[in-house]
Amino acid sequence: MTQIETLTGINAHTLRIWERRYNFLLPDRTATNIRYYSDEQLRRLLNIAVLIRNGYRVSKIDQMQDQEMQNLVQGILLGPEILNDDDINRLVISMLELDEEAFNQIYQRNITRKGLLACMTELIYPFLKQVGVLWMNSKAIPAQEHFISNLVRQKIISAIDSLPNPSADAPTILLFLLEGEFHEIGLLMANFIAKDLGWKVYYLGANVPVENVIATQTNVKAQLMMTMFIVPRAQEMDEILKPLISDINIPLIVSTKENLKNQIGNIKNLINVTSPEEFISYLNTVNDSSL
Repeated sequence: MTQIETLTGINAHTLRIWERRYNFLLPDRTATNIRYYSDEQLRRLLNIAVLIRNGYRVSKIDQMQDQEMQNLVQGILLGPEILNDDDINRLVISMLELDEEAFNQIYQRNITRKGLLACMTELIYPFLKQVGVLWMNSKAIPAQEHFISNLVRQKIISAIDSLPNPSADAPTILLFLLEGEFHEIGLLMANFIAKDLGWKVYYLGANVPVENVIATQTNVKAQLMMTMFIVPRAQEMDEILKPLISDINIPLIVSTKENLKNQIGNIKNLINVTSPEEFISYLNTVNDSSL
């Protein structure tokens, strides 16, 4: 139930009340009598969450067929006051239904209304967190995750290419994922953010041996380095990062889902960020201090 709450914003207590009172929500049960929602029920719940946020009463929703719900949600999404959570819900549905056209419509509308950076940080990043919830709880099959990941990847690369080249005296940053890390979308977003803020980016991509990172940094002499960890690690984090920290005397930004201080304490030259906003804030701080 926790993942359903995260995806829809509807708490478990409310869901149980709805199950008792209304007909639109009938969870399935496992052989051991554990309640769960099918893909079809999840899509219905995501649409219901949009309708609830936009003033529709549950008693009225209970009388609707799925197609009527979808038509109402589509009308809401075309309106001038669309909520960000509603767009995220519809992006999740576009992934579940492998609907590239719906994804593109939502993405383009947000680009027009918010601009590239806000679209990436306010829409795409939270959406990818939702995809992660689905993936971790086996609510998205690999084909669905790959489908949407490739669409997002294409959009971010296109956005990066559309940005102007940095100035000759621009600050520099080296981006990479270490061996065993293959989920590149977050790093591409960091590439976009850094370039949008005027940085020159050296981008190495995924699954890079640490000795190659050290050799590249020796050559390019970037002012900052950044890496990310998506895959859970059995090794202690300080053991993984020790070669980079000891051999290269520049700040290393590490992006993780959780704060690293409990694992590694206060290590010199190590900056932990847990969101795009923290990354943007740190880059702006570096820019300001160099003026």
